[in-house]
Amino acid sequence: MRVRPCLIRGARRLDPALGADSVGDLFVEDGAIRETPARLPPDTEIVEARGLLLTPGLLDLHVHLREPGHEAAETIETGLRAAAAGGFTTVVAMPNTAPPMDTPERLRAALERAAAVAGGARLLPSACLTRDRAGAEVGDLEALAAAGAAAFTDDGATVTDDATMREAMRRAARLGVVVMDHAQDRVAERDGAMHEGEFSRRLGLPGIPSAAEARVIARDIALARETGARLHIQHITSREGVELVRAAVAEGLPVSAEATPHHLALTDADVRPDDANYKMNPPLRSEEDREAIAAAVLDGTISALATDHAPHTAESKARGFRAAPFGVIGLETAVGVTWTLLVRGLKLSPLEWLRRWTTGPARVLGLPPPTLAPGAPADLALLETATPWRVESARFLSKSRNTPFEGWTLYGHAVRVWRA
Repeated sequence: MRVRPCLIRGARRLDPALGADSVGDLFVEDGAIRETPARLPPDTEIVEARGLLLTPGLLDLHVHLREPGHEAAETIETGLRAAAAGGFTTVVAMPNTAPPMDTPERLRAALERAAAVAGGARLLPSACLTRDRAGAEVGDLEALAAAGAAAFTDDGATVTDDATMREAMRRAARLGVVVMDHAQDRVAERDGAMHEGEFSRRLGLPGIPSAAEARVIARDIALARETGARLHIQHITSREGVELVRAAVAEGLPVSAEATPHHLALTDADVRPDDANYKMNPPLRSEEDREAIAAAVLDGTISALATDHAPHTAESKARGFRAAPFGVIGLETAVGVTWTLLVRGLKLSPLEWLRRWTTGPARVLGLPPPTLAPGAPADLALLETATPWRVESARFLSKSRNTPFEGWTLYGHAVRVWRA
């Protein structure tokens, strides 16, 4: 079915790959960006975009789509549509499904399911580092890469055995596929429910120390240095972890990290023990940690933002803070939270903000940088950033409502996306 040509007129065009920030038109035809012709085809759709931002489509490195196994919370279809509603044209799905994404057949089934979704973001599946995400035996990384794995991770289940992680990183390095790690010491985190500190003691909740993260990040960086593997630290939360990544980047190691909107916006002081929508793993940490993460995003040490969109049913989140599962959703609030905090609040330039959602994540995956240049695929997002809006989770396209940002007033939301 032929898609009509489209002229997006008068937008502020942001392109981090070219370092360009200008106002003008952009013409799309046959799924690609083209030079605007002197005479438009007669069926061209005209989109008036004055006052709006036109950007390459956003790329989220870290989402949970829950299918197969937990479709009551999210499906591939609802998750990809929620992503598009949030301004994302591509998402990387985590492999902690049931059963987990540790076979080529399961990866291919997910890709086939995603291909059937109309109006959603593109799916890039990650695959398990170890068989059954058990941390004992490295998976068939070669077959998984051939089946389309964009990254390897046991997200949510850190590989604790150094020898197993070393072998996995050596094989991933040969394949040229990035290893992503939810870096947290399982022994140190114990049965924790929130950050270990003043507020966990005050609330009488078991804590997870920031050292649980820093210890594994240090181990992972040492293995990256030894194996040459590309290493990406997922949802970094601690000041100590940030400093380890900063030193690795300065050393020239192939190490990167991501920060989530909720870890940038909230701290353990915000935790409400009667509301498990403030329970996530890694947990909300101290104000000192939050400030360190924000500073690292501003200076580029943290090169990517990611949502860690983790849907859960209302029933599961209502079990009480200790018993409820970890995780919050984020696809439909990510633009608003990060634009409001980083651009309006901390004065990060719009171009640098966009870099953390486009070229930064693409570099982590080894993909070409998204761009608005003629000839590039027409993966685009049209964003409105001037008008405040109120977070009402009942209006989300995600199946789940577990957000800590209910009722917040934010700036920045997607008006429309185009996907090549």
